[in-house]
Parts: sequence; C-alpha cells; structure tokens
Amino acid sequence: MAGTNGKQKTARDMILSMGIIILVAGFVYLFIPHDDSAPEVKAVDYRVELLTARRAASYPVAAPEGLSDAWKATSVRFRGDEYDAWHLGFHDPEGEYVAVEQSTQRRPVFLDEATQGAHETGKTEKIDGDTWMRYEGGRYDALVLEGTKGSTTVVTGTASFAQLAKMAGALQTK
Repeated sequence: MAGTNGKQKTARDMILSMGIIILVAGFVYLFIPHDDSAPEVKAVDYRVELLTARRAASYPVAAPEGLSDAWKATSVRFRGDEYDAWHLGFHDPEGEYVAVEQSTQRRPVFLDEATQGAHETGKTEKIDGDTWMRYEGGRYDALVLEGTKGSTTVVTGTASFAQLAKMAGALQTK
C-alpha cells in the first residue's frame, strides 16, 4: 500500500500547482494593462531619401505633393544598385496601404513584383493628363503610368482605386 499513498500525493500536488498557475495567470490578465486598439502609425520623413534618389536615379523620381496630413509616409528606400528602385509607402486616411514604386528593371518583372502579381484589366484612367493602366490582384490593386521610357511608375496597394488615383494625381517629379 505504500505505492498508493505516493501516487495520491503526486496527483494532489499537481492539482494544487495547476490552481496556483491559473490564479497567477488571472492576476496578470486583470491587473497588467493591455491595449487592444491598433498601434498608432509612425510617420517617416522621406525628404533626404527623395533628394538623394532624385540626384542618383536615371529617371525623374516621383513623390506626392499637396496631400492632407492624414496621409502618413511609413516607408522609404532608394536602391541605386537594384535598377534605381524607388519605394515610398503611405498609410492613407482610410487606413489602407498605398505605395509609389519606380524602377528601371524590365517592365514585366518589375510590374509583377510591385503589384504582387496583379493583372492588367485593359481599363485606363486619365489623371492630370496622364494615362494610367488599371491592374487588379488578390492582394494589391495598382495604377501603372503609360508612355514612360526608361523607367516604370506604379501606384499600388490595398487602397481603393479612388485613393490610388488621388496619390497618382499628387505625384510630382520636380
């Protein structure tokens, strides 16, 4: 009978340990603050990278002007060693992602990467006198500037075509 007493003691200790763990976890959950809201989007200043890209790129680098403060730049990069690739990402007023992508990479390869596999719809939009081709995809939709030589300009993201068009209309290449 000595073995039975040891097994009962082990089971009792395990139940007591589980009870203590549950109490501690409950205490942590109740008394340690937690915020379920979305984190605030931190804006980045892209002016220095834009100036660098405009000096180094072999094409006119585009960036928006005149958008409201509700548009927040969230990412920026220029890679001169990778086809003069320019990227400028934004969080739009509706909480969606919009990016300006430019590159001298071969157009079909660059479009596939920039639009994350979106396909041409055959529809075009006139925005400030320029023709933009619509692309639709599972993750991103895009507007692709037509008629440029030596580089490709894409406005892409999860935002609506209206927001993509707003970004495209704000682009300047000073």
